[in-house]
Amino acid sequence: MTSPGRKRLAWALLLLSPALFGVNILMSRYALFIPPNALALGRWLCVALLLLPLVWLGLRGRRRALLREWPDLLLLGALGMWVCGAFVYIGARSTVALNISLIYAASPILVVVVEAMLARERLPWVRIAGIALCLAGVLAVLTRGEWSSLLGVRFTVGDLWIATASACWGLYSIALKHRPTTLEPFERLCAVAFAGCLVLLPFTIAEAVLWGGPDLGDWRTWTVWLVLGLVPGIGAYGAYAYCVRELGAGPTSLSLYLAPPYVGLMAWLALGEAPQWYHLLGLLLVLPGLYLATRPVPAKPAAGKA
Repeated sequence: MTSPGRKRLAWALLLLSPALFGVNILMSRYALFIPPNALALGRWLCVALLLLPLVWLGLRGRRRALLREWPDLLLLGALGMWVCGAFVYIGARSTVALNISLIYAASPILVVVVEAMLARERLPWVRIAGIALCLAGVLAVLTRGEWSSLLGVRFTVGDLWIATASACWGLYSIALKHRPTTLEPFERLCAVAFAGCLVLLPFTIAEAVLWGGPDLGDWRTWTVWLVLGLVPGIGAYGAYAYCVRELGAGPTSLSLYLAPPYVGLMAWLALGEAPQWYHLLGLLLVLPGLYLATRPVPAKPAAGKA
């Protein structure tokens, strides 16, 4: 049974976790002096190394599971740590933090659609309406509120990188949920982080050869990697897992809706990226759309029952 103290802590973390996740977006805009693949590799290597002492005994006892699940771990690492890591950092070089947050916020709609397809279920109209609102909100941000630009396909390159990463985050979430595992959550996160580093390594080397690598003599490089590993890596994932355990998945998932407003405020204060009118339009469309698209739908009563 959850004690009152643990529940109060969970509610506090529920309000804090979107800000922890948002630090990744702020750092993606700040750390432009670190090449994107190197930034992602440093972040996830830091996460893996920090988690390893905590989960080593569990992983050691589940060696057979690791050998059995390595294709899934490699796929998750490629989606979650390379595409959803490096692609975000590439996109951040030519788009602002609030754009990243709003586009990423729409990723749950892909989860809703694919899971309905896997279950061979028809989407209820309320979820279809929510998906339509989310898409309209993302398009408002992508087009800067100029709907006519859809005809000319004049999106910024950065926004398209983020849209690709957002779609792959949805695929990562589906694979994470539906692929069987015997690993504990943090054991799996550590293993996936190492797998993601393996995927990132050749791209980081190629990036360094072609355009130059990170400055390992600059204290800022190591500070950014450590912050990314501790705050949006272990801190955000740990807070989210704690909230799921203490409050349940439903209330905890609602905290993700706070990410765009949090990121918008933090980016304004820390980076001087003032929100534009089309960001407000995107928020007004995406947030209620997310709620409608992801909220539980009451089951229909069985025939013959009141």
